Amino acid sequence: MEKRGLMDRLETDGIVCAEGYLFEMERRGYLTAGEFVPEVALEHPEALAVLHRDFQHAGSDVMVAFTYNAHREKMRIIGKEDLLEPINRAALDIAKKVAADVPDGQEPNLLAGNISNSNIWDPTDASIQKEVRTMFDEMVAWAADAEVDFIIGETFYYAQEALCALEAIQAAKSIPAVITLAPMGENKMRDDWSIVDALKALEDRGAHVVGMNCFRGPNTMVPFLKEARRELNGPMAALPVPYRTTTHQPTFFNLDDNNGCTTPSPHGRTFPTALDPLLCNRYEIRQFASDAWQMGIRYLGVCCGAAPIHIREVAEAMGRKPPASRYAENMSKHFMYGDDASLPKHITDYGNRA
Repeated sequence: MEKRGLMDRLETDGIVCAEGYLFEMERRGYLTAGEFVPEVALEHPEALAVLHRDFQHAGSDVMVAFTYNAHREKMRIIGKEDLLEPINRAALDIAKKVAADVPDGQEPNLLAGNISNSNIWDPTDASIQKEVRTMFDEMVAWAADAEVDFIIGETFYYAQEALCALEAIQAAKSIPAVITLAPMGENKMRDDWSIVDALKALEDRGAHVVGMNCFRGPNTMVPFLKEARRELNGPMAALPVPYRTTTHQPTFFNLDDNNGCTTPSPHGRTFPTALDPLLCNRYEIRQFASDAWQMGIRYLGVCCGAAPIHIREVAEAMGRKPPASRYAENMSKHFMYGDDASLPKHITDYGNRA
């Protein structure tokens, strides 16, 4: 089957984009929390390929090369700058192979390159800005070599850094750019841009898709999505984290666990390794995706914390039936909570006391 491009799919079916590789690889035991550098692409490429296939099975249209945090600054911090290019090229190659390897009769996945927040951007230091641009340029070049279908620039909390990422992608010529912002708890960009103004600037300067990703769960992302949808003309993206962020705690960095936690994390925060009891359930993610779809947002996914089940919920909310839908719940057959006539009544009657 012929593979359509990003914009063609957005205009017809929309895009399901699974992210969340960072947390899921850590949960599976292939990545160090805190460092969060994707060495898995070199050390356990088969494990990364499995996660790609799991997201594909759940309904993702996009295989995102796991190069998030695989930039020169992160590699310098862990003393492995020499692995920068090998990690990038390996991650791109793994994603590319899975994107092309789809079930018979299914359209091949899109392949996305990925650049992300540098964590060193300084709006007052031109030398740092130049350094960040160089980091973006080399990663974009490797993605271009891999013939990606588009490049994601994501998780920016400085508006100007997001604009720098867009310029780096545009310099590669003819590669579509999806740029998503991740504002911190102040509900604005750290260089004092409003979220909507930053999105509008990105759209006006040629980004193919703009939106928000990460840091915020559905509850604290939706208000800004609604405001942005009223102001923007082009396609929008929305990829929240699957955590119950609140107006008081708008991001997952400072969420409290006040629900009977008996053994808090040794570092004193729920982020990033003790967020488990604060997860949204699958129905909340489905509702988010349905609401965003009704808003006219056509590029949907879930970011850090996402598991394939969340991606299946997004796909189904968009009217899809991915292969994973074969295993959608069927509680009618449950031994205690089902209503099938063959189930023993003395067992089903016990459900509320179990």
